[in-house]
Amino acid sequence: MDVVAYLRVSTGKQERSGLGLEAQREYIHRAAEQQGWNVVAEYIDAVSGSVPPLERPQCAQALRSGNALVVAKLDRLSRDVEHIAGLMKRYEFKVATMPTADAFQLHLYAALAQQERTFIRARIKDALGALQQRANSGDTASQDKIARRSEALAKGSSMATAAPMMKAKAQQVDQHREAIRPHVEACLYNGASTLQQVADCLNHKGQKTSRGGAWNPTTVRRLMLALGLSLG
Repeated sequence: MDVVAYLRVSTGKQERSGLGLEAQREYIHRAAEQQGWNVVAEYIDAVSGSVPPLERPQCAQALRSGNALVVAKLDRLSRDVEHIAGLMKRYEFKVATMPTADAFQLHLYAALAQQERTFIRARIKDALGALQQRANSGDTASQDKIARRSEALAKGSSMATAAPMMKAKAQQVDQHREAIRPHVEACLYNGASTLQQVADCLNHKGQKTSRGGAWNPTTVRRLMLALGLSLG
């Protein structure tokens, strides 16, 4: 059976360092050998597990690939019972650490994972409360920890705010490229055979780049690659 592997880490830093990825990959490939699965593709997200699976770019692609999805552990897919139950109705997925588990067992494990997450959050909340009390009593080490945590949270909030803006900008660029497509195709149809000729043609038509500038061979090359067009 052909399957696709899905791996998830919680942060971009973990993704770059490979922390956790190799272990997940090992679980998946070991289960694949034992169960006779053929891993045809691998998808990786660096995102919190609280984000619904279908709202994660790589997870959505993996689920819609037409092949069963395999994760190392169920929490890599989600710790939310509702998420897991919803996926069960629409997609086929396997868990490497329990490859023969049926729907009831997976639902049960999801419930336990969700409960564990609730316990973890409660412990973190209690620990932060105790840290704040020590800081309020004048403990300088606790005050430093709170300051570092506040700085990290502020940085994370800034990055979270920037992400939607970057996504919106990328969508605008994609829309602009598609609007330019018929003009490029017309230039090619009319005999433009070099990047410079295509640039001249677009400039003659009054078309602008996404930044509002004139076209040149470099910008034309990037555009044609993005649109899947070629000179020949």
